[in-house]
Amino acid sequence: MLSTVWAEGGKGGEALAREVVRLCEEEKGDFTFSYADELTIEEKIEAVVKKVYGGDGINVMPNAKKQIKKLESLGFGNCPVCIAKTQYSFSDDATKLGAPEGFTVTVKNVKVSAGAGFIVVLTGDILTMPGLPKVPAAERIDVDENGVISGLF
Repeated sequence: MLSTVWAEGGKGGEALAREVVRLCEEEKGDFTFSYADELTIEEKIEAVVKKVYGGDGINVMPNAKKQIKKLESLGFGNCPVCIAKTQYSFSDDATKLGAPEGFTVTVKNVKVSAGAGFIVVLTGDILTMPGLPKVPAAERIDVDENGVISGLF
């Protein structure tokens, strides 16, 4: 099914969203979540690393442990986790391309996105900014002697 969200916004994703809901509601489906809401934040992170990424476990840095404790004390423990890591690997190490084996993910910081309703887990050397290509599009933009701009799209 083709999703045209980029061109049409939410309207472009309606058909796909309906199909996903239909498939999830089928009785014969074997859909399961990676973790239960009731698990601790640390247990949720570890479940994603083991069940989704194929890792051996997690290494939670002391500062992140404090952040997790604070978030749980503030009532955010039942929120789902969103793990920010390199796009080049299931690990948090960009040099271990693809789906390496025998790795652990280092959790450096944990914060809440309360409006969105989830916990953001920062791993490895990740930056929290929009994903950018290796060569930014801005490097191809030019203005000629007549003021004509090229390279925008």
